Amino acid sequence: MSNKNIMENVKKLRELTGVGFKDCKLALDENNGDIEKSVEFLRKKGIAKASKKMGRSASEGLILVEEKNGDVSVIEINSETDFVAKNENFLKFCKEISKLNFSVNGNLEKLKSLKMADKNKVEDNLINLISKIGEKITLRRSKFLKKENGNNYVYVHSAIEKNIGKIVSVVTLKNCENKEFGLKMAMHVAASNPLAINENGIDKKLIDKELEIITAELENLGKKGEMVEKISKGKINKFISENTLLNQIWIMDPKKTVSDILKEEKKQIEIVDFTRFKVGEGI
Repeated sequence: MSNKNIMENVKKLRELTGVGFKDCKLALDENNGDIEKSVEFLRKKGIAKASKKMGRSASEGLILVEEKNGDVSVIEINSETDFVAKNENFLKFCKEISKLNFSVNGNLEKLKSLKMADKNKVEDNLINLISKIGEKITLRRSKFLKKENGNNYVYVHSAIEKNIGKIVSVVTLKNCENKEFGLKMAMHVAASNPLAINENGIDKKLIDKELEIITAELENLGKKGEMVEKISKGKINKFISENTLLNQIWIMDPKKTVSDILKEEKKQIEIVDFTRFKVGEGI
């Protein structure tokens, strides 16, 4: 790896972790330049903490929603810069793509082969737009939520137009006809970013990895035996609570959890599904 690439990786690692140059360089050397493994290495050393910075992304673009007869489709379309995301040609393309995406129930592979208003295929017009604008543009991800599973409630954060924004959340609620309540639940998901409805929905590998990091950090701090086990259990339980929708603190009332709020409703409302898209997250 060239000195230029090494310096770029050190810079990226520093931005992700907030750790100094020397420790970042050591972490990269120990992990053959792998940034993800280097972040884990620094966390185990107790030098870096998991933070919101870990989720930052340089990717830009838009998230668009289509609603019809209670069904909802959501699609993320990425560009390299926010400037392009505001481009009139890009926005027009995205709007048409969103409508077509609904027609194929959010299936991106089918979407690419559909014909647009100008009779060209989506994938061909995508290439043409890239050539015209001069930036990489991708149809990144999509989700389709059916009404038959429950009523769908949509929240668009900082909408630039109706059903177009940078963060979109959709919650499917069974036995809920209260639009105001549904909107509040969708707002909660947008703000709190849960991983799953409950513990059963979190990938066990993710929990095991977090437990491994917590244990290694405690051991590096000199903790031993039963103390490590006791503290690790507490920390992993907190991790699960903070990342499962039912156990999260309700954004409207910090004295209650989402589960508490559901129990207060006259009908036995059930959270069937949810999705939350934030532009560029996870890239």
